[in-house]
Amino acid sequence: MADLTTTYLGLQLKNPVVASSSPLSKKLETAQELEQAGVSAIVMYSLFEEQIIQESLKLHRDLTRGTDSYAEALTYLPEYSQYRIGPETYVEHLRKVKHALSIPIIGSLNGVSPGGWIDYARKIEEAGADALELNLYYLASDPQIFSAELEDRSITLVGDIRQRVKIPIAVKLSPFYTALPNFARRLTAVGANGLVLFNRFYQPDFDLEQLEVVPNLVLSDSNELRLPLRWIAILYGRIPADFALTSGVHTGIDVIKAMMAGASVTTIASEFLEKGARRAEGILQEIVAWMEEYEYVSITQMKGSMSQQAVADPASFERANYMKVLSSY
Repeated sequence: MADLTTTYLGLQLKNPVVASSSPLSKKLETAQELEQAGVSAIVMYSLFEEQIIQESLKLHRDLTRGTDSYAEALTYLPEYSQYRIGPETYVEHLRKVKHALSIPIIGSLNGVSPGGWIDYARKIEEAGADALELNLYYLASDPQIFSAELEDRSITLVGDIRQRVKIPIAVKLSPFYTALPNFARRLTAVGANGLVLFNRFYQPDFDLEQLEVVPNLVLSDSNELRLPLRWIAILYGRIPADFALTSGVHTGIDVIKAMMAGASVTTIASEFLEKGARRAEGILQEIVAWMEEYEYVSITQMKGSMSQQAVADPASFERANYMKVLSSY
């Protein structure tokens, strides 16, 4: 029997199929279905920096409204602990999921600026999360801000969170960095244990009838695998971190490609959203069938076997392939 076990963020996982951060984890029943279908871990849906700040401001307004006029008004308000604000509900839901499931549960924070909101990393840890995924989702639109400033801000953020928690931290990145290997190295230097490649920027559309910008979610397909596949193959063995490949993972073959590039796990959302949690069973069966056909005995055996760590100059290697593709069309 093929050995599908792998290690990610210090966690011993039964296979490399992880449920990515998505609405699927918002219901305990769906999380349980994912576990029954065979996923080895679940990344919770994200708690957003803006969500925490907004709820905190609202709570402050509610607590202070009218107190200048009527001192006794404070007695009409419930105790602070009775407020059920969004972030606290998230932490409680994570605690319930962790209690109900036996597989590792990874919390998810989505934010870009240092500040008091990152104390929620500690609350997520206290709720029982086995690790934390920090999603650096930010679209730089201000022409006055230098790239170095944005990168330094992210490095500071990751370092601050590292000081607050003991559990492993993975950082989910976009591909839009001029020198991604250097940025990846800096992230690991301040305490990131893993890197998740890559975040998908959702592109809005225009409604020409209403003249409005319309949020539009388009699920991924296997063609999107190529970008994270290439970068993990480049970074594997050069950056001291575990890699998770996300975006474009839909089949067992996609998972195998990710392992050969050097990923420790793949995180999947679109395929489960489209076909249901039970699809994990089929993906695992496809992995085993391929490994048996080609006589691979373990995930460890194939991990990194097609990475570029043996190539002296990956940039030259990439350019050579770029020229080959264009000239062969």
